Amino acid sequence: MNKKLITLAVAAAMAAPIAVMADATMYGKLHVSIDYQDVKPLAGDVDGYKGWGINGINPALRRGGTGDATRSNRVGIKGSEDLGGGLKAIWQVELGVTLGDRDGAIINGDRGSAISMRNSFVGLAGNWGTFLVGRHDTPLKISTGALDLFSDTQADYNATIRFNDIRADNTVAYISPSWGGFQLAAAVIPGGGGTVSGDYNINSDSISQGWSLAGIYKNGPWYASAAYEAMGSELGYTDPILSSNAVGDVADTSMPDANGNFPVIAVDDIGDPATTTLIVSDPQDFNKWRIGLGILDWNGFTLTGIYENVENDFFANNYDIQRWQVQAGYAFGNNMIKAMYGQEDRDIGGRDRDLGDFNTISDIRDRFNDKDRNAWAVAFDHNFSKRTRAYVLYTDVNDDAAEFDDWTGFSLGMIHKF
Repeated sequence: MNKKLITLAVAAAMAAPIAVMADATMYGKLHVSIDYQDVKPLAGDVDGYKGWGINGINPALRRGGTGDATRSNRVGIKGSEDLGGGLKAIWQVELGVTLGDRDGAIINGDRGSAISMRNSFVGLAGNWGTFLVGRHDTPLKISTGALDLFSDTQADYNATIRFNDIRADNTVAYISPSWGGFQLAAAVIPGGGGTVSGDYNINSDSISQGWSLAGIYKNGPWYASAAYEAMGSELGYTDPILSSNAVGDVADTSMPDANGNFPVIAVDDIGDPATTTLIVSDPQDFNKWRIGLGILDWNGFTLTGIYENVENDFFANNYDIQRWQVQAGYAFGNNMIKAMYGQEDRDIGGRDRDLGDFNTISDIRDRFNDKDRNAWAVAFDHNFSKRTRAYVLYTDVNDDAAEFDDWTGFSLGMIHKF
Protein backbone atom coordinates (compact mmCIF):
# COMPACT_ATOMS: atom_id res chain seq x y z
CA MET A 1 0.00 0.00 0.00
CA ASN A 2 2.79 2.41 0.96
CA LYS A 3 4.59 1.66 -2.30
CA LYS A 4 1.43 2.52 -4.25
CA LEU A 5 1.05 5.81 -2.36
CA ILE A 6 4.69 6.70 -3.01
CA THR A 7 4.27 5.86 -6.70
CA LEU A 8 1.18 8.05 -6.97
CA ALA A 9 2.95 10.91 -5.18
CA VAL A 10 5.93 10.74 -7.55
CA ALA A 11 3.63 10.61 -10.57
CA ALA A 12 1.70 13.65 -9.32
CA ALA A 13 4.93 15.57 -8.72
CA MET A 14 6.11 14.83 -12.25
CA ALA A 15 2.75 15.72 -13.77
CA ALA A 16 2.63 19.16 -12.12
CA PRO A 17 5.38 20.83 -14.18
CA ILE A 18 4.07 19.14 -17.31
CA ALA A 19 0.68 20.72 -16.70
CA VAL A 20 2.31 24.11 -16.18
CA MET A 21 4.16 23.68 -19.48
CA ALA A 22 1.03 22.57 -21.35
CA ASP A 23 1.02 25.81 -23.36
CA ALA A 24 4.75 25.66 -24.11
CA THR A 25 6.24 24.21 -27.29
CA MET A 26 9.79 23.11 -27.95
CA TYR A 27 10.96 23.49 -31.54
CA GLY A 28 14.12 23.71 -33.57
CA LYS A 29 16.02 23.25 -36.79
CA LEU A 30 19.24 21.31 -37.35
CA HIS A 31 21.11 21.95 -40.58
CA VAL A 32 24.46 20.47 -41.60
CA SER A 33 26.24 20.66 -44.93
CA ILE A 34 29.43 19.15 -46.31
CA ASP A 35 30.98 22.03 -48.23
CA TYR A 36 33.80 22.60 -50.66
CA GLN A 37 35.10 26.15 -51.17
CA ASP A 38 37.60 27.50 -53.68
CA VAL A 39 38.51 31.07 -52.67
CA LYS A 40 40.75 33.10 -54.98
CA PRO A 41 43.72 35.14 -53.63
CA LEU A 42 43.07 38.77 -52.72
CA ALA A 43 45.03 41.82 -53.77
CA GLY A 44 48.26 42.30 -51.87
CA ASP A 45 49.32 38.65 -52.19
CA VAL A 46 46.75 37.46 -49.66
CA ASP A 47 46.60 33.73 -50.20
CA GLY A 48 43.47 31.99 -51.30
CA TYR A 49 42.46 28.56 -50.12
CA LYS A 50 40.42 25.59 -51.18
CA GLY A 51 39.15 22.57 -49.35
CA TRP A 52 36.34 20.70 -47.62
CA GLY A 53 34.57 21.49 -44.37
CA ILE A 54 31.32 21.23 -42.46
CA ASN A 55 28.93 24.17 -42.64
CA GLY A 56 31.41 26.30 -44.59
CA ILE A 57 31.48 29.97 -43.61
CA ASN A 58 31.77 33.29 -45.39
CA PRO A 59 35.31 33.45 -46.86
CA ALA A 60 35.85 37.00 -45.55
CA LEU A 61 35.20 35.80 -42.01
CA ARG A 62 37.43 32.77 -42.42
CA ARG A 63 40.34 35.04 -43.36
CA GLY A 64 39.86 36.88 -40.09
CA GLY A 65 40.12 33.70 -38.06
CA THR A 66 36.50 33.86 -36.95
CA GLY A 67 33.28 32.72 -38.47
CA ASP A 68 29.72 31.70 -38.07
CA ALA A 69 29.10 28.16 -39.20
CA THR A 70 25.74 27.88 -37.48
CA ARG A 71 23.67 27.47 -40.68
CA SER A 72 21.04 29.13 -38.46
CA ASN A 73 20.64 26.00 -36.38
CA ARG A 74 18.36 26.70 -33.47
CA VAL A 75 16.59 25.22 -30.48
CA GLY A 76 13.80 27.16 -28.84
CA ILE A 77 10.86 27.05 -26.52
CA LYS A 78 7.80 29.28 -26.77
CA GLY A 79 4.53 29.53 -25.00
CA SER A 80 1.51 31.57 -24.05
CA GLU A 81 -0.93 32.17 -21.20
CA ASP A 82 -4.60 32.97 -21.66
CA LEU A 83 -5.31 36.20 -19.79
CA GLY A 84 -9.00 36.28 -20.66
CA GLY A 85 -10.97 38.67 -22.83
CA GLY A 86 -9.15 37.54 -25.96
CA LEU A 87 -5.78 38.62 -24.53
CA LYS A 88 -2.80 36.35 -23.99
CA ALA A 89 0.76 36.69 -22.82
CA ILE A 90 3.38 35.28 -25.20
CA TRP A 91 7.04 34.47 -24.74
CA GLN A 92 9.90 32.83 -26.60
CA VAL A 93 13.52 31.93 -25.90
CA GLU A 94 15.49 30.78 -28.95
CA LEU A 95 19.17 29.80 -29.00
CA GLY A 96 21.41 29.43 -32.01
CA VAL A 97 23.70 26.40 -31.91
CA THR A 98 26.83 25.70 -33.93
CA LEU A 99 27.43 22.23 -35.33
CA GLY A 100 30.51 23.13 -37.37
CA ASP A 101 33.92 24.74 -36.92
CA ARG A 102 34.08 28.12 -35.20
CA ASP A 103 37.75 29.08 -35.16
CA GLY A 104 39.70 26.74 -37.45
CA ALA A 105 40.85 24.58 -34.54
CA ILE A 106 38.93 21.39 -35.25
CA ILE A 107 40.33 19.47 -32.29
CA ASN A 108 39.62 21.20 -28.96
CA GLY A 109 38.60 24.39 -30.74
CA ASP A 110 36.90 27.37 -29.12
CA ARG A 111 33.30 26.47 -28.33
CA GLY A 112 32.71 29.50 -26.16
CA SER A 113 30.58 31.17 -28.83
CA ALA A 114 28.89 27.99 -30.06
CA ILE A 115 25.59 29.15 -28.51
CA SER A 116 24.04 32.51 -29.34
CA MET A 117 20.78 34.31 -28.67
CA ARG A 118 18.23 34.47 -31.48
CA ASN A 119 14.68 35.85 -31.39
CA SER A 120 13.76 35.96 -27.70
CA PHE A 121 11.04 38.15 -26.26
CA VAL A 122 7.96 38.58 -24.10
CA GLY A 123 4.75 40.30 -25.16
CA LEU A 124 0.99 40.45 -25.52
CA ALA A 125 -1.25 39.26 -28.35
CA GLY A 126 -4.91 39.68 -29.18
CA ASN A 127 -7.33 40.39 -32.02
CA TRP A 128 -5.61 43.76 -32.39
CA GLY A 129 -2.21 42.19 -33.19
CA THR A 130 1.00 41.37 -31.34
CA PHE A 131 3.19 43.60 -29.19
CA LEU A 132 6.61 42.31 -28.09
CA VAL A 133 9.83 43.49 -26.45
CA GLY A 134 13.21 41.76 -26.66
CA ARG A 135 15.62 40.59 -29.33
CA HIS A 136 13.95 40.16 -32.70
CA ASP A 137 14.32 40.34 -36.47
CA THR A 138 13.53 43.79 -37.79
CA PRO A 139 10.40 44.22 -39.94
CA LEU A 140 12.61 44.86 -42.98
CA LYS A 141 14.28 41.48 -42.48
CA ILE A 142 10.92 39.78 -41.99
CA SER A 143 9.53 41.39 -45.16
CA THR A 144 11.62 39.31 -47.59
CA GLY A 145 12.47 36.20 -45.57
CA ALA A 146 9.93 34.12 -47.51
CA LEU A 147 11.51 35.13 -50.84
CA ASP A 148 14.94 33.53 -50.33
CA LEU A 149 14.85 29.96 -51.65
CA PHE A 150 18.50 29.54 -50.60
CA SER A 151 18.10 30.76 -47.02
CA ASP A 152 20.74 29.60 -44.51
CA THR A 153 22.91 27.90 -47.14
CA GLN A 154 26.18 29.05 -48.74
CA ALA A 155 24.01 30.86 -51.32
CA ASP A 156 21.95 32.76 -48.72
CA TYR A 157 21.30 36.29 -50.01
CA ASN A 158 23.10 37.75 -46.99
CA ALA A 159 26.25 35.70 -47.70
CA THR A 160 26.35 36.30 -51.46
CA ILE A 161 24.73 39.66 -52.28
CA ARG A 162 25.14 40.93 -48.69
CA PHE A 163 21.65 42.24 -48.00
CA ASN A 164 22.79 42.24 -44.34
CA ASP A 165 19.51 41.62 -42.52
CA ILE A 166 19.44 42.72 -38.89
CA ARG A 167 18.31 41.03 -35.67
CA ALA A 168 18.38 43.71 -33.00
CA ASP A 169 18.53 43.85 -29.22
CA ASN A 170 16.20 46.28 -27.41
CA THR A 171 13.48 45.82 -30.03
CA VAL A 172 9.99 47.14 -29.29
CA ALA A 173 7.74 45.81 -32.04
CA TYR A 174 4.13 45.66 -33.19
CA ILE A 175 2.80 43.20 -35.78
CA SER A 176 -0.74 43.69 -36.98
CA PRO A 177 -3.29 40.98 -37.76
CA SER A 178 -3.88 40.19 -41.42
CA TRP A 179 -6.45 42.45 -43.09
CA GLY A 180 -7.45 40.77 -46.33
CA GLY A 181 -3.89 39.54 -46.80
CA PHE A 182 -2.20 42.81 -45.81
CA GLN A 183 -0.07 42.99 -42.65
CA LEU A 184 1.90 45.80 -41.04
CA ALA A 185 5.02 45.41 -38.88
CA ALA A 186 6.79 48.25 -37.06
CA ALA A 187 9.66 48.38 -34.58
CA VAL A 188 11.70 50.96 -32.71
CA ILE A 189 15.08 50.30 -31.12
CA PRO A 190 16.03 52.51 -28.16
CA GLY A 191 19.67 53.50 -28.13
CA GLY A 192 20.21 53.05 -24.39
CA GLY A 193 20.99 49.86 -22.59
CA GLY A 194 24.61 49.50 -23.59
CA THR A 195 24.14 47.61 -26.85
CA VAL A 196 27.56 48.85 -27.95
CA SER A 197 30.59 49.37 -25.75
CA GLY A 198 32.59 52.57 -25.82
CA ASP A 199 31.59 56.18 -26.32
CA TYR A 200 28.84 55.63 -28.87
CA ASN A 201 26.17 55.21 -26.19
CA ILE A 202 26.77 58.51 -24.41
CA ASN A 203 23.91 60.25 -26.21
CA SER A 204 21.86 57.17 -27.06
CA ASP A 205 18.74 58.23 -25.20
CA SER A 206 16.19 58.18 -28.01
CA ILE A 207 13.35 55.65 -27.99
CA SER A 208 13.81 55.43 -31.76
CA GLN A 209 17.57 55.50 -32.30
CA GLY A 210 16.70 52.88 -34.86
CA TRP A 211 13.38 52.03 -36.46
CA SER A 212 12.00 49.70 -39.09
CA LEU A 213 8.67 49.56 -40.90
CA ALA A 214 7.25 47.00 -43.34
CA GLY A 215 4.04 46.33 -45.19
CA ILE A 216 3.46 42.77 -46.40
CA TYR A 217 0.75 41.39 -48.68
CA LYS A 218 0.10 37.63 -48.93
CA ASN A 219 -2.81 36.16 -50.83
CA GLY A 220 -2.56 32.65 -52.22
CA PRO A 221 0.65 32.44 -54.27
CA TRP A 222 0.98 36.23 -54.51
CA TYR A 223 3.46 38.02 -52.26
CA ALA A 224 4.57 41.64 -52.10
CA SER A 225 6.41 43.71 -49.51
CA ALA A 226 7.82 47.19 -49.02
CA ALA A 227 10.04 48.16 -46.09
CA TYR A 228 12.11 51.05 -44.78
CA GLU A 229 14.75 50.98 -42.05
CA ALA A 230 16.99 53.59 -40.40
CA MET A 231 19.65 52.97 -37.77
CA GLY A 232 21.70 55.55 -35.85
CA SER A 233 25.43 55.06 -35.52
CA GLU A 234 25.16 54.70 -31.75
CA LEU A 235 23.49 51.31 -32.24
CA GLY A 236 26.80 50.05 -33.62
CA TYR A 237 25.82 49.15 -37.18
CA THR A 238 28.69 48.61 -39.61
CA ASP A 239 28.15 47.87 -43.27
CA PRO A 240 29.62 44.56 -44.46
CA ILE A 241 31.62 46.40 -47.12
CA LEU A 242 33.14 49.20 -45.09
CA SER A 243 33.78 47.02 -42.05
CA SER A 244 35.44 44.11 -43.82
CA ASN A 245 39.02 43.61 -44.92
CA ALA A 246 38.00 45.30 -48.16
CA VAL A 247 39.66 48.56 -47.16
CA GLY A 248 42.86 46.62 -46.67
CA ASP A 249 45.42 48.46 -44.61
CA VAL A 250 42.76 50.56 -42.90
CA ALA A 251 40.99 47.54 -41.41
CA ASP A 252 41.51 46.85 -37.72
CA THR A 253 41.46 43.06 -37.54
CA SER A 254 42.02 43.05 -33.78
CA MET A 255 38.48 44.14 -32.97
CA PRO A 256 35.81 42.21 -34.91
CA ASP A 257 32.28 43.33 -34.17
CA ALA A 258 29.40 41.10 -33.11
CA ASN A 259 28.85 40.01 -36.71
CA GLY A 260 32.50 39.08 -37.25
CA ASN A 261 33.17 42.19 -39.36
CA PHE A 262 36.31 44.24 -38.93
CA PRO A 263 35.78 47.97 -38.27
CA VAL A 264 37.67 50.45 -40.41
CA ILE A 265 40.38 52.60 -38.83
CA ALA A 266 39.69 56.24 -39.63
CA VAL A 267 40.77 59.71 -38.64
CA ASP A 268 38.62 61.24 -35.93
CA ASP A 269 36.64 64.23 -37.20
CA ILE A 270 36.66 65.85 -33.77
CA GLY A 271 39.42 68.15 -32.58
CA ASP A 272 42.47 69.82 -34.04
CA PRO A 273 43.58 68.07 -37.27
CA ALA A 274 47.17 68.51 -36.19
CA THR A 275 46.56 66.36 -33.13
CA THR A 276 44.09 63.95 -34.67
CA THR A 277 44.54 60.34 -33.62
CA LEU A 278 43.50 57.13 -35.28
CA ILE A 279 40.40 55.48 -33.87
CA VAL A 280 38.17 52.59 -34.81
CA SER A 281 35.73 54.20 -37.20
CA ASP A 282 32.30 55.20 -36.00
CA PRO A 283 29.59 52.75 -36.93
CA GLN A 284 27.63 54.39 -39.71
CA ASP A 285 24.23 56.03 -39.73
CA PHE A 286 22.29 54.38 -42.49
CA ASN A 287 18.86 54.12 -43.98
CA LYS A 288 17.62 51.66 -46.53
CA TRP A 289 14.46 50.69 -48.31
CA ARG A 290 13.60 47.34 -49.83
CA ILE A 291 10.84 45.93 -52.01
CA GLY A 292 10.05 42.29 -52.63
CA LEU A 293 7.77 40.52 -55.08
CA GLY A 294 6.98 36.87 -55.42
CA ILE A 295 4.80 34.17 -56.89
CA LEU A 296 5.12 31.33 -54.39
CA ASP A 297 4.30 27.77 -55.40
CA TRP A 298 1.91 28.52 -58.24
CA ASN A 299 1.34 25.11 -59.86
CA GLY A 300 4.83 24.21 -58.68
CA PHE A 301 6.49 27.41 -59.92
CA THR A 302 8.13 29.99 -57.66
CA LEU A 303 9.56 33.30 -58.84
CA THR A 304 10.88 36.01 -56.49
CA GLY A 305 12.66 39.34 -56.78
CA ILE A 306 14.20 41.71 -54.23
CA TYR A 307 15.61 45.22 -54.64
CA GLU A 308 17.32 47.26 -51.93
CA ASN A 309 18.87 50.73 -51.77
CA VAL A 310 21.17 51.64 -48.86
CA GLU A 311 22.56 55.06 -47.94
CA ASN A 312 25.49 55.13 -45.49
CA ASP A 313 27.09 58.07 -43.72
CA PHE A 314 30.72 57.09 -44.34
CA PHE A 315 33.23 59.69 -43.06
CA ALA A 316 30.68 62.44 -43.87
CA ASN A 317 30.45 61.15 -47.44
CA ASN A 318 27.50 59.54 -49.16
CA TYR A 319 28.05 55.87 -49.76
CA ASP A 320 25.15 54.35 -51.68
CA ILE A 321 24.65 50.67 -52.38
CA GLN A 322 22.07 49.03 -54.61
CA ARG A 323 21.41 45.31 -54.28
CA TRP A 324 19.02 43.12 -56.23
CA GLN A 325 18.36 39.44 -56.72
CA VAL A 326 15.98 37.17 -58.64
CA GLN A 327 15.24 33.55 -57.81
CA ALA A 328 13.22 30.84 -59.53
CA GLY A 329 12.22 27.32 -58.61
CA TYR A 330 10.05 24.48 -59.83
CA ALA A 331 8.69 21.77 -57.52
CA PHE A 332 7.75 18.35 -58.83
CA GLY A 333 6.83 15.45 -56.60
CA ASN A 334 9.08 15.64 -53.54
CA ASN A 335 11.77 17.58 -55.40
CA MET A 336 12.62 21.14 -56.37
CA ILE A 337 15.14 22.62 -58.78
CA LYS A 338 16.04 26.26 -58.23
CA ALA A 339 18.41 29.01 -59.32
CA MET A 340 19.31 32.55 -58.32
CA TYR A 341 21.24 35.53 -59.67
CA GLY A 342 22.00 38.79 -57.87
CA GLN A 343 24.18 41.88 -57.96
CA GLU A 344 25.55 44.61 -55.70
CA ASP A 345 26.44 48.07 -57.09
CA ARG A 346 28.45 50.66 -55.13
CA ASP A 347 28.74 54.43 -55.30
CA ILE A 348 30.98 56.46 -52.96
CA GLY A 349 30.45 60.21 -53.26
CA GLY A 350 31.20 63.38 -51.34
CA ARG A 351 34.32 65.40 -50.72
CA ASP A 352 37.80 63.96 -50.58
CA ARG A 353 39.27 63.27 -47.18
CA ASP A 354 42.79 62.57 -45.96
CA LEU A 355 42.98 59.46 -43.79
CA GLY A 356 46.57 59.99 -42.72
CA ASP A 357 49.10 57.39 -43.83
CA PHE A 358 46.37 54.95 -44.77
CA ASN A 359 44.03 56.14 -47.53
CA THR A 360 41.97 59.03 -48.81
CA ILE A 361 38.31 58.92 -49.65
CA SER A 362 39.29 59.20 -53.31
CA ASP A 363 41.50 56.12 -52.92
CA ILE A 364 38.60 54.16 -51.51
CA ARG A 365 36.29 55.59 -54.17
CA ASP A 366 38.67 54.43 -56.90
CA ARG A 367 38.77 50.95 -55.38
CA PHE A 368 35.05 50.37 -55.22
CA ASN A 369 33.12 52.72 -57.52
CA ASP A 370 31.67 50.99 -60.58
CA LYS A 371 33.05 47.68 -59.34
CA ASP A 372 30.14 45.35 -58.98
CA ARG A 373 29.60 42.11 -57.14
CA ASN A 374 27.52 39.37 -58.67
CA ALA A 375 26.55 35.88 -57.59
CA TRP A 376 24.62 32.95 -58.96
CA ALA A 377 23.65 29.54 -57.65
CA VAL A 378 21.78 26.40 -58.66
CA ALA A 379 20.42 23.70 -56.39
CA PHE A 380 18.37 20.52 -56.23
CA ASP A 381 16.24 19.74 -53.15
CA HIS A 382 14.64 16.45 -52.15
CA ASN A 383 12.02 16.38 -49.39
CA PHE A 384 12.02 13.11 -47.47
CA SER A 385 9.09 14.48 -45.45
CA LYS A 386 7.58 17.81 -44.43
CA ARG A 387 10.31 18.16 -41.81
CA THR A 388 13.39 16.61 -43.45
CA ARG A 389 15.10 17.81 -46.62
CA ALA A 390 18.39 17.11 -48.42
CA TYR A 391 20.01 19.27 -51.10
CA VAL A 392 22.95 19.72 -53.42
CA LEU A 393 24.09 23.27 -54.24
CA TYR A 394 26.65 25.09 -56.35
CA THR A 395 27.48 28.78 -55.71
CA ASP A 396 29.65 31.26 -57.63
CA VAL A 397 30.52 34.75 -56.31
CA ASN A 398 32.55 37.28 -58.30
CA ASP A 399 33.58 40.76 -57.19
CA ASP A 400 35.27 43.33 -59.46
CA ALA A 401 37.00 44.97 -56.49
CA ALA A 402 40.35 43.30 -55.90
CA GLU A 403 39.97 43.54 -52.13
CA PHE A 404 36.88 41.30 -52.02
CA ASP A 405 36.72 37.55 -52.24
CA ASP A 406 35.88 35.68 -55.43
CA TRP A 407 34.82 32.17 -54.57
CA THR A 408 32.93 29.11 -55.67
CA GLY A 409 31.35 26.52 -53.44
CA PHE A 410 29.67 23.13 -53.50
CA SER A 411 27.37 21.88 -50.75
CA LEU A 412 25.68 18.63 -49.86
CA GLY A 413 23.31 19.36 -46.99
CA MET A 414 20.47 18.09 -44.84
CA ILE A 415 17.87 20.00 -42.79
CA HIS A 416 15.56 18.61 -40.13
CA LYS A 417 12.90 20.65 -38.32
CA PHE A 418 11.12 19.64 -35.15
